[in-house]
This record gives sequence, C-alpha cells and structure tokens, in this order.
Amino acid sequence: MTLEKVFADLKNGVLAPCYLLYGEEEYLINEALQKILDLIMPQADRDFGLFFLDGENADIDNINNLILTPSLLGGRKVFVVQNTTIFHSRDNFAKLIPKIRENLDENPTKAAKYFLTFLNIAGFALEDLQDAGWQKITDEEWRKIVKGDAGEDREKWLPRILEIYSSSGLTGASGADQTDRLEEILKSGLPSGNCLIFTVEVVDKRKKLYKIIEEMGVVLHFGEVKGEVSRKENLQRESQKLLASLGKKMSSSAWIALGRKTGFDLRRSMSELEKLISFVGERGTIEEKDVEEAVGRTKEDDIFALTNALGAKNQLAALDALKNLLDQGTHHLIILSMIVREIRLMLQARILMDSGKLPKFNQKMDFNLFQKVVYPTFGKLNASAGKCKWLIFSEKPYPVYITMRKCLNFNYSRLVGLLDELLEIDIAFKSTPTDPQVLLEIFLIKACAKDF
Repeated sequence: MTLEKVFADLKNGVLAPCYLLYGEEEYLINEALQKILDLIMPQADRDFGLFFLDGENADIDNINNLILTPSLLGGRKVFVVQNTTIFHSRDNFAKLIPKIRENLDENPTKAAKYFLTFLNIAGFALEDLQDAGWQKITDEEWRKIVKGDAGEDREKWLPRILEIYSSSGLTGASGADQTDRLEEILKSGLPSGNCLIFTVEVVDKRKKLYKIIEEMGVVLHFGEVKGEVSRKENLQRESQKLLASLGKKMSSSAWIALGRKTGFDLRRSMSELEKLISFVGERGTIEEKDVEEAVGRTKEDDIFALTNALGAKNQLAALDALKNLLDQGTHHLIILSMIVREIRLMLQARILMDSGKLPKFNQKMDFNLFQKVVYPTFGKLNASAGKCKWLIFSEKPYPVYITMRKCLNFNYSRLVGLLDELLEIDIAFKSTPTDPQVLLEIFLIKACAKDF
C-alpha cells in the first residue's frame, strides 16, 4: 500500500479501521498523519471526534475501551496513538539500545523515552538498576535478556541514562505486551466510523498485532534517508513543496544558513522553515539575514561555542556557552560528556604531534594545505587502527584541522590532568550535593587559565 493509494481511497470514502505509520523519518510520518486526518475529518468535527494519546504512557486497556465506544453524535471517531511502544519486542533491542546511546548527548529526553521502552520490554524495575544495581547483572544474564547486544559498553551509557531518566519525570507504561484484547477487537471489527491510528519508529513485524493490522488495515513505512546528499535532497524536496504551496522562495545562501543551524535534519529544518515563513510575512523570498535573525542560537551553536572557547582558552566565552546550554535544559552529564570528548580528541592530536608521525603542523597552516599535506596521514592511520569511531583518525578533515590547532594550546601532561579532573567531577556529580553548574564553571576557569 502506497501513501498515494491511501489518499486516493480516503478521497473516495474508503476508510480502513486501523493505520500504522512507522519509520525513522518523524517529519514525514507527521505530515502523512495530518493529510490522512484532513481527509478523514473536517476541523469542525474534531472537538468531539478526534483524540490524541501518548503511546509511550497510554494504558492499553484504556485504548481498548475507547475504540469500542461509538460516537454519540453518529459521526466518525478517530484515535491517534503517537509514539507507541506496543510494536516493540526483545528482538528490537539491537536497534533500541543504539537509539538510547545516540540520543544521550543531543536529545536526552528522547533517550529517556527509549529507555522507558527498554525497561518495559526487558522487565527490569528501575529500582533494581539504580544505586549501581545494574552492576549485579552478569554479562551472561545481560546477553540472555537483551538479545543482539553483548553489553560490553553498558558501563558507559547505563549509569548516565539512569540519572537522566530519574530526573525526566517519566513514569512506566503499563505492559507493552498486553495486546491480546486489542488484537481480538481489531479482528472482530471496530464500531462503524471508528478508526485507530498508530505512529511508531520501530516495529517487530513478527508480532501478531502487526500482522493483524497489515491484514485488516493499512501499514505505511517511512524509512530513514541515508547519506548526507540524500538527506539534503529529501529536505529540499519537502521544503520546496511547503514554500511553493505558500508562494514563497528561499535564496541559496539562506538554505545554506538554515542547514548549518539544523544539520539538514528534516524534522527540525521544516519546523524552522515554518517559523521563517511567518517571520517574513508578505515578503516572497526568505534571505540569509532572515535565517540569522529568526532561527536563533541552537544547542549545537552553543556546543560548538563551548568546545571552541575551551580549545582557545577563552574563559568568558566558555562560561557564556555553558550558561546558554544549561538555560536550554541541557543535562549537566551531557555537557560533561561533550567536554570529555573534546579533551580526548585534543589529547590524541597532541600525542600524534609529539610522536613525529605527522608532517609538521603549526597555527599558520591553512586548511587547504592541511588537507593536502597532513590529513592523508590520518587516513592511513585510520585504516591501520581498524576504523575505530572514537579515534581522531575517523573524523572528517575540518574537525581534525580545528582540533590540531586547539591542541597546540595544551601540552600532553595538562590534557591528561584535565581528564583526571573531569573524572573527579563525574564522581562528585553522583556523590555530593555540590551544584553541577558550579563544578563545571570551576573546571572551565581552571582549564582556560593562560599560565598552563
């Protein structure tokens, strides 16, 4: 079933009892959902006919009761269960745990929600894992419960996500696998005019519920667009559709500025584009200056500002970037991990420079010359190191160039000492009542001191 076929059926009055929209492209899912809703139900009927439920916390029994209740007004009744967890299973752990790790730094709230799903499916109680309780789980027990994950690196991410989750305010959902009654309801048929719509990122196609919806309703997949070029093309295609529908255009420099601020992420870019359209008002073209004014400082801007200020030993700029990140709600453990990563990369660069394995490099070398003379050595070292993602060898040319310039401001012993201090801060976060902001500020002031 294609999206176009779904739209055509709905225009002809053919409504399926249930729809499942799944995949990694959240923006495309939401866009498709809105179009489906527009075809199913006019705005005037939505106050009493359209209901949204949080799938990560929704009670399945409540969902069952709701979809069995016919409309009192005789019209359609549509229930949208967003970001549901009921299509997950233990066989999804191979995908679920990387999602937790990937979002720890950039989107801790999202990581916490993935962790909630993990707890529900694995059967772990939060209390059993807290206070170092997770350390009691042996490697063998972990592999048995968490299929597809060996668990060797869980000491790196599990303590962090436990702290983030505990402070997130999320509560456990009721039984992710208690879907027997829902399956029977769908097989028996919903009351006339009732419709159930699920959205989810990952599904286990072997689950009985998935197969029932595939047979009785409609399943639509919105897969992740791979590769930077494809992501940009996809974003351009979607943004052009939106701009054209409103009689707007966007200059090439504005497009580049927007991509720089959003990383060409589809959902985020489209959200900012909607703001820009409102910002320019009647004006037909969005310019670069509009992007700079309307798309304010992002978390990524302040992350870049923090690491740059640290590398340049600029105390005031580092403290300002830290404050901005904390004001945006960035968790202190995430900020700590970003600083640790930056120091580690500088240390690796310093070791390489001191080893004599690299061509001569100094602050005056421009980027083009660096690419031609120095960076090829990194490619060779990366191949010999087995392409480890956490090593500086695997970074792209420009970040490596910037890191090389930064590390010239620190000697080897100072960088090692900073890593030791960061370890002490990590321990203090978890064992003392000291304000995390104060600990990070003291570290940045000392790390940026000019006398080292």
